[in-house]
Amino acid sequence: MRILSGIQPSGQLHIGNYFGMMRPMIASMATNELYAFIVDFHALTSVHDRERLAAGTMEAAIDFLALGLDPERCIFWVQSDVPEVTELTWILSTVTPMGLLERCHSYKDKTAKGIAPSHGLFAYPVLMAADILLYQAERVPVGKDQKQHLEVARDIAIKFNHTFGETFVLPEPVIDADLATVPGIDGQKMSKSYGNTIPIFAGEKELKKQVMAIVTDSTPVDQPKDPDQCNLYNIFKLFAPAERLAAVHELYVNGGAMYGKIKLELLEILWEYFRQARERREQLRSDPGQVREILRQGAVKARAKATPTLELARQRVGLRY
Repeated sequence: MRILSGIQPSGQLHIGNYFGMMRPMIASMATNELYAFIVDFHALTSVHDRERLAAGTMEAAIDFLALGLDPERCIFWVQSDVPEVTELTWILSTVTPMGLLERCHSYKDKTAKGIAPSHGLFAYPVLMAADILLYQAERVPVGKDQKQHLEVARDIAIKFNHTFGETFVLPEPVIDADLATVPGIDGQKMSKSYGNTIPIFAGEKELKKQVMAIVTDSTPVDQPKDPDQCNLYNIFKLFAPAERLAAVHELYVNGGAMYGKIKLELLEILWEYFRQARERREQLRSDPGQVREILRQGAVKARAKATPTLELARQRVGLRY
């Protein structure tokens, strides 16, 4: 099975990134053909700081490798190092109905949150479609919020195939129902755009600040609470061992759940959960040349996979004469 997904280098990677995309991708290496990449073109829709984008790209690559991605068992590259994707984006945009893009909720959500509207932000789903279709991906792990964009990619592929002949594989989303949307510290979907994240590699002080800031209600300790409606519990359950989670669940249901105590326990669990990854990350940060070489080799492999698809698309539309 050919599996593909990418991640934006627009800020510190957080536990929503990890559970929504990174962990499923890393787990899939053993039995699938895996494509993983840093989507720096997409990041340009919100990051207009050269140094921040360049540094963020390296940090995202280092983080992914530290968390267990093995470049010997997958193709791992930076989006902008494969120029074929921008040409395919233009080709696809010529068959993409405006109405399809106008129905996408992500553009409306992001502009409502203060991100400046732009053509790039509006046409984001077409570039995402090109990312997927260029490599003939069969499965794409996504969060619930990206499911619509994957449906757009399928619609574009169907329209292209119908107009010009069978060219692209129709991708299917892979969404873990239990992890479809990881809650942020304010209860909304965890997102760098919303500033409500828990960074994977935050220092101890920053991590404690974010965990202690998780929003909870004012229900007295001795009163029963609905755990499913508590974003603290919904974050806690991502990390806690089953036995401990069951005990905390009982405290919610029967009374006795102390939010402050649960937050401190979550802090301890989080710090230990990513301990080995932090150590590996420090090793990689000390040798950026090694990371750049991994990405360079990955781009060579990615281009070798992308070129036949782009050449077929060119032929289909008449750009070969």
